[in-house]
Amino acid sequence: MPQQNPGGTNVLSGADVLVQSLPQELTPAQQELYDWLADYIGTHRHSPSIRQMMQAMGLRSPAPVQSRLRHLQQKGWITWQEGQARTLQLLGNMMSQAGIPVLGAVAAGGLVTAFDDVQEHLDLAPVLETQGLFALTVNGDSMVDAHIADGDVVLMEPVIDPQRLRNGTVVSALVAGSGTTLKHFHRKGPAVVLEAANPAYEPIELPAEQVEVQGRLIAVWRQV
Repeated sequence: MPQQNPGGTNVLSGADVLVQSLPQELTPAQQELYDWLADYIGTHRHSPSIRQMMQAMGLRSPAPVQSRLRHLQQKGWITWQEGQARTLQLLGNMMSQAGIPVLGAVAAGGLVTAFDDVQEHLDLAPVLETQGLFALTVNGDSMVDAHIADGDVVLMEPVIDPQRLRNGTVVSALVAGSGTTLKHFHRKGPAVVLEAANPAYEPIELPAEQVEVQGRLIAVWRQV
């Protein structure tokens, strides 16, 4: 059950989470430049000059290009030091556009043969293009048995109708007066049970009206 702090407010233990921002939507002009940059850098393995960007966009002045670059940087799609075009690096959804090469299988026990030629690509577009997708940073160890560790980033899909959630779904849930937590979701008559994936934590059982399910887990990102 929720613990109480010295002030008497319920505090949820375990994997509480904080929202992290994703790249913001682009205007058509910004998207045009970003797509061209992605194609150019993918082909040449280095960033183009401002003059090359001007020519590609059909512009006669560097000012519009620099303005678009600033907006791309502010919206989280590129990194760039103004006045130094060659410092430009793409962020955004490069993985969803090109995919990640799947080089073969790897054994967690004995050795396997070297990677063969690339046979396929891991397409992340269905995940990254999910409508309303948002990310949360995990703080705590209550979901470790679900392979979700402290410091992981979880990608969440908004939940429109909680009644359609399957029992056992990992959700981010806002509990009135307590905060947001990441747990397995279960219905129990008029109540909701938020269950940890760690035996050290007791299930949290509350009236359904006190729990707002914000999103369901679709992917986990771990940087090593």
